Amino acid sequence: MEPVESLPLETAEKIILRWDSTASEEAREKMIFEGDREEVDLYLRAVDEIQRSMSTATISDEQSKVNSSIQIAMARLEDEFRNILISNTNPIDTSSSLHHPNTEEDDEQQEPPREHQQQHHASSSSSSSTSAKRHDDHDADADADADVDVVIDDKLLRFDSSGAASVSSITTSGSSYRSASSIREIDLLPGDAVEDLRCIAERMISCGYLRECIQVYGSVRKSAVDASFRRLGVEKLSIGDVQRLEWEQLEAKIRRWIRAAKVCVRTLFASEKKLCEQIFDGVGTAIDDACFMETVKGPAIQLFNFAEAISISRRSPEKLFKILDLHDALMDLIPDIDLVFDSKSSESIRVQAAEILSRLAEAARGILSEFENAVLREPSKVPVPGGTIHPLTRYVMNYISLISDYKQTLNELIVSKPSTGSRYSGDPSTPDMDFAELEGKTPLAIHLIWIIVILQFNLDGKSKHYKDASLSHLFIMNNVHYIVQKVRGSSELREMIGDDYLKKLTGKFRQAATSYQRATWVRVLYCLRDEGLHVSGGFSSGVSKSALRERFKAFNAMFEEVHRTQAVWLIPDSQLREELRISISEKLIPAYRSFLGRFRSHIESGRHPENYIKYSVEDLEDAVLDFFEGIPVSQHLRRRSE
Repeated sequence: MEPVESLPLETAEKIILRWDSTASEEAREKMIFEGDREEVDLYLRAVDEIQRSMSTATISDEQSKVNSSIQIAMARLEDEFRNILISNTNPIDTSSSLHHPNTEEDDEQQEPPREHQQQHHASSSSSSSTSAKRHDDHDADADADADVDVVIDDKLLRFDSSGAASVSSITTSGSSYRSASSIREIDLLPGDAVEDLRCIAERMISCGYLRECIQVYGSVRKSAVDASFRRLGVEKLSIGDVQRLEWEQLEAKIRRWIRAAKVCVRTLFASEKKLCEQIFDGVGTAIDDACFMETVKGPAIQLFNFAEAISISRRSPEKLFKILDLHDALMDLIPDIDLVFDSKSSESIRVQAAEILSRLAEAARGILSEFENAVLREPSKVPVPGGTIHPLTRYVMNYISLISDYKQTLNELIVSKPSTGSRYSGDPSTPDMDFAELEGKTPLAIHLIWIIVILQFNLDGKSKHYKDASLSHLFIMNNVHYIVQKVRGSSELREMIGDDYLKKLTGKFRQAATSYQRATWVRVLYCLRDEGLHVSGGFSSGVSKSALRERFKAFNAMFEEVHRTQAVWLIPDSQLREELRISISEKLIPAYRSFLGRFRSHIESGRHPENYIKYSVEDLEDAVLDFFEGIPVSQHLRRRSE
């Protein structure tokens, strides 16, 4: 290719002056690079000639004239540079690259309600490869719980019944930072615009107008990044603004931030870096990086300030899972952040991201520890009616079910035993536990078992607020059985906690069932004994009718009291309820049938036998079916009569 013939200096100066926007209305209204390409090439040749003349001018008047032409040319090129950037710049089209809702309403429609399900984003890093779902307890017995106050963590909880981008422009090779498979660059500007910008940048920088070039580029591209942020729902919130928001507001913002951060780092920032390289690489030392940081440093800080605010916010149990989601998302992004922000000048961005990740990890550990203490110290003393499942039990077991969904992350974050635990503390306000028995279990498994231990310890204390010992045992049986069922119902929980400890829990609720039966039915069955009914003179010499009448009256009164009282007690689990009824029947019905068979004739031969033999065996069998339904006896009788 033959070299382009240089222009005479005088001709070059005329061309420069003709496009002086301060002296010509036509020059102000028209842009060179929007016109004929020959005109563009001619102007660039003129600039080149003026620049060459700077080093050869010997007379001060010539130098002054050349300097004036250069200043005019640079001002013009600056305007052209800005115009090309603006006319070809649009925010990233999030609908055609990666879909992200632009409104909180859209966000809520796409995400299941917080209390039902929360998708825990899949991770390409080893720390976050699990998926998590929010579990909320909707057992059939939930509506049976009366209003009860529970205090957790000082909180009273009341429980009652650019160029329009496209995916096709993805780049997977080139500069070293593009080696990450998760990076999805897109072409932000058309190729001809990039080439024009590079031609202008080369001339501005060679003439000493580097700062102006960087400033123009940074201001325009930063506006484009800001527009993309708005489309992605990244708000301009200071750390203070974030910490003043209610947690319910923040949850939706965290979901959106996680999705937006992935697009920002892997597509938006990576594509901005690619564009800087296309325009400035080789033009001067590290100019491309300077332009890149001029463009994205502010937005990057804005983006990460949100996660930082969450990481240093006040800790409370309900924040754990969103903090873990943030941690896992940021952990996924760290390799990409390190690759996109790989220069010395962008070190502060890498450091900020790493520090936030560390603080999120510390916050998660702290919340878990504080949760353990909150469960141990939860102070509610009002007994739940009917001895049913306590709201604290539901809350804690649902909570640790969620924790188990994050087991891989938490096992990496947790390295120590529970701080509140001890082998044998001797402190009556703290349960004893021998952690040596748990040797070989993961750190998270030990923490989960400890939470169950302290939950039982708290429930044991609450059981003492029942005046009826039978109801106290029933309460423990219900709650420990619920714990067992929650563990059995989660493969993750069962695997971590293990069958050995599960057997201990099963033994505890069965022991509570046995204690209930002893406390309730031993005295009832005592009425059906033979002792004290026979008169002296031998076994067959006679039966004291008066003693027998008193024995029947005592049995009737005791059974009626138990029936009236325990019909309104509640065993929410239908299988457990049926098992206990069967166990009661197996003891009560044969004893009553035998007693009635031996002594019925003595009562029926006397006056008003109906006053003493009030129940047939079938009556008792029906009455036992009324137990533990949480329904008054009167309603059972009305239902049977209908």
